[in-house]
Amino acid sequence: MIPNLIVQHDRLIFNKLITMTNNFESIDAALNTESSIVEVELNPQKIELIKTSQDDVQKDYEYSRAQLYSLIEKGQETLNGIMELAAETSSPRAYEVAGQILKSVGDTADKLIDLQKKMRLIEDENIKTTNNVTNNAVFVGSTSELQKLLKQGFLNNKE
Repeated sequence: MIPNLIVQHDRLIFNKLITMTNNFESIDAALNTESSIVEVELNPQKIELIKTSQDDVQKDYEYSRAQLYSLIEKGQETLNGIMELAAETSSPRAYEVAGQILKSVGDTADKLIDLQKKMRLIEDENIKTTNNVTNNAVFVGSTSELQKLLKQGFLNNKE
């Protein structure tokens, strides 16, 4: 008798799910809640792209360069301190930390060089102008006609 009730209950739930028209009605039925569709008005806003000027690029370059210099100097000071500590304590961990700081300072110096290269590329792009003019003259005729034209051109240039 109990299995028949379970089967009937499952059929009832299945029939109820089939007749639901809203995509969320099955979820609402399972959670014993009610949902409503909320319409939202969209106000599209125009996004304006801000063009960076050469001044902004120069300011960013100078700021980045100053920060990298500061990081290198602080890294060198830290490296000196940890090397003194490592020498006093003879601790392997202190030497490991000193090696990591040394690598970090070296990487920062590499970033400084990369910054220089990137700045040069930006400057080259601004300076570069494409004024390449190629004039290709093609003569269609025989070699004897070409020789006659060339002789006439030499004679005209001498006058």
